[in-house]
Amino acid sequence: MSDRIEKLKAFLQASPNDCFLNHAMALEYVKIGDEANARLHFETNLKNDPTYVATYYHLAKLLERTGHTPEAIATYEEGMKQAKAANDNHSYSELQSAYEDLVY
Repeated sequence: MSDRIEKLKAFLQASPNDCFLNHAMALEYVKIGDEANARLHFETNLKNDPTYVATYYHLAKLLERTGHTPEAIATYEEGMKQAKAANDNHSYSELQSAYEDLVY
């Protein structure tokens, strides 16, 4: 396991609900192909803070890659809703583009 994952685990022990740390950990798991642990950390973020917009794109892409298309679509849709509410046009655009690539 990577040194980064070990460091992130230590940080997460002190702050298990930190969205930035969970997101970083999920991305590290994606890098090594551990989709299950990546998904767990992305979903933890959404439970702890559904307004953490960055998670939606990466979780939806993971779901898309692993053949969970209906869940990916729903995740993109919720992400667009959250991005719009946060007035985050950049994230909204990225989510919308990925959503349209998948759906159309």
